Amino acid sequence: MSGLLALLDDVAAIAKVAATSLDDIAGAAAKAGTKVAGVVIDDAAVTPKYVQGFQANRELPIIGRIALGSLKNKLIILLPAALLLSAFLPQAITPILALGGAYLCFEGAEKVFHALLPHADHEVEADFDVKDPAHLEEEKVAGAIKTDFILSAEIMTIALSAIPESGFLMEAAALAIAGAGITLVVYGSVALIVKMDDIGLFLARNARLGATRAFGRGLVVAMPRLMTALSTIGTAAMLWVGGSIVIHGLEYAGLAVIGHVIHDWAALAGHAVPAAAGAVEWLVKAVLDGIFGLALGLVLIPAVTRGIAPAWSRLRGLFARRA
Repeated sequence: MSGLLALLDDVAAIAKVAATSLDDIAGAAAKAGTKVAGVVIDDAAVTPKYVQGFQANRELPIIGRIALGSLKNKLIILLPAALLLSAFLPQAITPILALGGAYLCFEGAEKVFHALLPHADHEVEADFDVKDPAHLEEEKVAGAIKTDFILSAEIMTIALSAIPESGFLMEAAALAIAGAGITLVVYGSVALIVKMDDIGLFLARNARLGATRAFGRGLVVAMPRLMTALSTIGTAAMLWVGGSIVIHGLEYAGLAVIGHVIHDWAALAGHAVPAAAGAVEWLVKAVLDGIFGLALGLVLIPAVTRGIAPAWSRLRGLFARRA
């Protein structure tokens, strides 16, 4: 009997350890998820454009294919790569984060630049005129998954940096949960946003109550404005997150002056409003990080478009000819 009781005690102890481990994994995954909020907002803002111009019955299948590609990016490619970096080359994580942050600054600044100097995208318009829908869908999905890969790499790297140092399996589980959860949130939100006008139209035509029909008409009217607002929020989030990541990378490299100045200015603003010091300090820091991100991105636009992108195209062409 004493042996049985000892065995039951051991089982109970193992159960407690397992429960604690699950709590730790869930906590680490949640912490990692909150760290990548800005990139997630941008990911959700970017994706709806890939279904514009397609028939309504193809919108959800396209989003589903992109979501599956995003999940593969995170769990099959990026998760093992992130864990290998953490195990064998942890000092590379911050520089990689900084490069990803610089890319976000470039993307955000480019959106601001095109918003201030709008021009028609004739190549995109021509696509819908000369290509069959199936071929165009394949190209759009492939392009979306490539864009997602870059954003997912940033998400997984930020998430890894937010997870406390622990065992390999716990880090892998927390990263997998964070990656899968983020993918579900992003593409579930995108699917809801994309179909919201259809939901509104259905309510406007079929609802029995006048208030419900009015609500449906309101959804139809509001959706274009929501898409515009979402795009603006996404751009701001890119600049804020990208700028803060690059500033942290500069501090890691010993160039802490920019980070110190932003911190001091934010602290002064917080002290000026004691009743909401924390919120004001956070807001000012986010704005200053975003301004830095915008300035860096504007500098990167000519460097990327006139230098890096042409060089990369020539390199790809060289490899294609040899193949």
